[in-house]
Amino acid sequence: MAWFKKNKKSNEEPLKKDPHSKVPLRPINYSNMVILAWAKAVEGNLDIQKWLVEHGYEELVHASFAIRLKEDSRVWLMDNGYAHLMAMINGCEGNVHAQKWLLDYGFYNLYHVARAIDYEQDSWKWLAIKKRTQLAILAKSIQIVKDKIEETHNDIHSLNKD
Repeated sequence: MAWFKKNKKSNEEPLKKDPHSKVPLRPINYSNMVILAWAKAVEGNLDIQKWLVEHGYEELVHASFAIRLKEDSRVWLMDNGYAHLMAMINGCEGNVHAQKWLLDYGFYNLYHVARAIDYEQDSWKWLAIKKRTQLAILAKSIQIVKDKIEETHNDIHSLNKD
């Protein structure tokens, strides 16, 4: 079952156009296996990151780095039609404008993943009710990484280590 809408054959076709965006959004549709692989890539598994790139999911590797605050990957996502993935990342960092954008453009799965990462219990409940187990696993993986980043930022002994 695919939770996001991405057709690899029509990868050049935009899903939706944001009137404020210069780059059309690319469709996303990932199988459960790819979502679980993405969760492992977020956790830092280099073999899985390599597999994702080799199988045409470079955007998920960039999203994994963007989650870790790598600016070049954040820019890559925006420049290559993955503003919706970047909105999910910004949304999980508490950006309410990004969360609203996801809702306004119908990216409900990404919206609830973002809010679940940000400890919003209603979104964890939504993922459970909708049986989005793989998305919940992805959200938990991202949440763990984001919590470690936050902990590092708040630790005066580890200044500038991320």
